[in-house]
Amino acid sequence: MLVQNLAVLVLAGFVGYLVISKVPNTLHTPLMSGTNAIHGIVLLGGLIVLGLGVDGVLNKILLVVAIAFGTINVVGGFLVTDRMLSMFKSKSDGSKQ
Repeated sequence: MLVQNLAVLVLAGFVGYLVISKVPNTLHTPLMSGTNAIHGIVLLGGLIVLGLGVDGVLNKILLVVAIAFGTINVVGGFLVTDRMLSMFKSKSDGSKQ
């Protein structure tokens, strides 16, 4: 069972790398916004599982670490998206033309 799970993890990482490496730079930020929504769902699931009570200290530690990393990813993604959108705002210098 461990070998099968490890094989799935390695293959998923390989496929993910191949897919992401083919994405042009202009599409990176819109795709990042989509993954923020997915990580939001992961965070919600992690909080629900943590709230229901998990057996074992190691499981709780891993769940808290996963929630922390997911939170960092969501917040960072929103900051990058906000910065990208601010690039498209018109700059007003106070004078009317």
